[in-house]
Amino acid sequence: MGAVYDKVLDSGGDDNEFEVQIVRYKPEAIDSLCEKSKFSRKELQIMYRGFKQECPTGIVDEDTFKEIYSRFFPQGDSDSYAHYVFNTFDHDGNGTLSFEEFVIGLSVLARGTMTERLEWAFNLYDINGDGLITREEMLNIISAIYELMGRFCEPSVYENTTRDHVEMVFKKMDLNKDGVISLDEFMDSCRKDENITKGMSMFDTVL
Repeated sequence: MGAVYDKVLDSGGDDNEFEVQIVRYKPEAIDSLCEKSKFSRKELQIMYRGFKQECPTGIVDEDTFKEIYSRFFPQGDSDSYAHYVFNTFDHDGNGTLSFEEFVIGLSVLARGTMTERLEWAFNLYDINGDGLITREEMLNIISAIYELMGRFCEPSVYENTTRDHVEMVFKKMDLNKDGVISLDEFMDSCRKDENITKGMSMFDTVL
C-alpha cells in the first residue's frame, strides 16, 4: 500500500524521489486520503513532500511537532498549546502522528464545515477525551493560548484575569448548570453567541 502511495506521489517529480528513502512508516494510498480529506491529489503530493522533508521516517513525535510549531510563534511559549493540538491530531493515541492523521486534522481545520471545526475545537478542550469539558480543561487550553501569543496578547493577561475569562465563558456554555460542558452545549452556545464563537476559536489564528 505504501509503495503504491510513494509511486503515485512521485509521478510528478524526480524518479524514485521517495523510494530511495528508508522509512519506518508508509502512508496509505493517495486515493484513500483524497476520499477521507478535502484535499486534491496535487495538494496531497505537495504536503507529502514537505512532510517527508521534515520527517524522513514518515511519522512525527511530539517533540518534533513542538519544535516545528515553535518556529511559527517565536514571540511566546508554544509548548503547552502544541501538546494539546498534537494530542487532538493523534487519533490512535500512540504518541506519534502519521501523515494520514496530519492530513485529516488539517483538512478539518482548513476545509471543514463550521460543525466539523467546532467539533474539533471541542475535542481540543476535552483534554481527557471523556466527552465533557471541565473548568480546569478550559483553563488549561486558554492559558496555553495566552502563553503561545506571548507579547502579542493584548491586553496583557495574568492568571486571575484568565480564570475570570474562563469562568465567564464556562457559565454561558454550561446551559444546564451541571458543572461540565457537553458537546451539544458547546455547539449550541457557539452558534448562538458570536462573542463566545470568537473567544473559543482563538486557536484558528494559531494553526
